[in-house]
Amino acid sequence: MTLFQMEVLIAVMNTGNFTRAGEQIGLSQPGVSHTIRSLEKELGISLFIRERGGVRLTATGEQIAASARIILDQVSQMKRVAAAASGAPLSGTIRMGAFPSVSTQLLPRLLKALHGSYPELDTRLFEGSYPEIKEWLRTGVVDVGFLPWPDDEWEGVLLLQDPLLAVLPAGHPLAAAKELGLSQLAAEPFIMPMAGCEALIGSAFAAANLAPHVVYEVADNATILAMVEAGVGVTVVPALTLPDRLPSVVARELSPSLTRRIGLAARSLRDASPAVHALIRLAQRFSAPS
Repeated sequence: MTLFQMEVLIAVMNTGNFTRAGEQIGLSQPGVSHTIRSLEKELGISLFIRERGGVRLTATGEQIAASARIILDQVSQMKRVAAAASGAPLSGTIRMGAFPSVSTQLLPRLLKALHGSYPELDTRLFEGSYPEIKEWLRTGVVDVGFLPWPDDEWEGVLLLQDPLLAVLPAGHPLAAAKELGLSQLAAEPFIMPMAGCEALIGSAFAAANLAPHVVYEVADNATILAMVEAGVGVTVVPALTLPDRLPSVVARELSPSLTRRIGLAARSLRDASPAVHALIRLAQRFSAPS
């Protein structure tokens, strides 16, 4: 069993599809199929169950894949130690998971700085929801992930605090206020954002012994703003999700304030590569208050 076979095995496990696995590692679909068939013949077992929508590991395949991941992680660690000892410039690939507001507001400047400081370092971005990013971290699809912080499952660092703001139609009677309380919003038709902050918002209302009058639950930020603009209801969203130029809506601070904390998470900081640590240092610098 070669290291290459292990890499192909893990890629197929992560993607659940031979074609997507090949795209991830730069191998054709027939090449992936041939490698997996050769590995199964060598081991004398079936590693995957072939289904119409893709493939999934057999019970034995899961055990073998877990061992293969440990071996690949150890090989990567040896390479990192050797690179650090030789003083070679940072290289390789960092795979990061991020949710849309971070991808839009933080990552463009961060990636520009990262590529400027370490031109030999490649980056790959996987954009998804909080649960998807956590699953990518668990399975090794990504090396680091931007997540609400703290999270007991992961090691990492706090990057920034993102205030949540009340958003209302520009002509709304409450729009003239400098800040708004949850009790004022609870009396209005409420559009609950469903991209991950619903638990935080719901907990804040519950802590104040209030229940919002939820008329719609919407995940897409642009749709939420369009609905507020149309007068369908009011909402509370993180500041990072708001565009630089708002449509015919206004954003107001909450009193008391409500904040989403965002961190950069990894499975292990001790075992993380120098490249990951470089990314963390830059992310802390770019997310620090100016």
